[in-house]
Amino acid sequence: MDLLFFILAAHGITQIIVYGKVFNRIRPTKGKLGELFKCSMCMGFHVGWFLMFLSPFTELFSFEVSTANFFVLGGLSSATSYILSVLFDDDGLQIKEKSLLLDDEVTEVEAQLLHEDSGTVH
Repeated sequence: MDLLFFILAAHGITQIIVYGKVFNRIRPTKGKLGELFKCSMCMGFHVGWFLMFLSPFTELFSFEVSTANFFVLGGLSSATSYILSVLFDDDGLQIKEKSLLLDDEVTEVEAQLLHEDSGTVH
């Protein structure tokens, strides 16, 4: 349960910092800090290590404060914040079907490959 609470807290805090209107006035918009505050993956990493340092002061999750956990929890927070922000937005679940080739294009590519194979000397 510690891990679940950590992921939910990290994602929630990251979303508020990156997208929340409450930070519009103080959120940097230019330079390196501006880039950081626009990116849920980037901010997620920093929220993760920050939560590690808060761990001794909360009952929601308990992680040892260490260099290894700094990177592991930062990476976990970064990845889950990014994945969840891609899957969900203000309108709910965002799953879109994408196809690399349409059926007609697949048939055309297959025909070209068969034509090339028939001209190859074995």
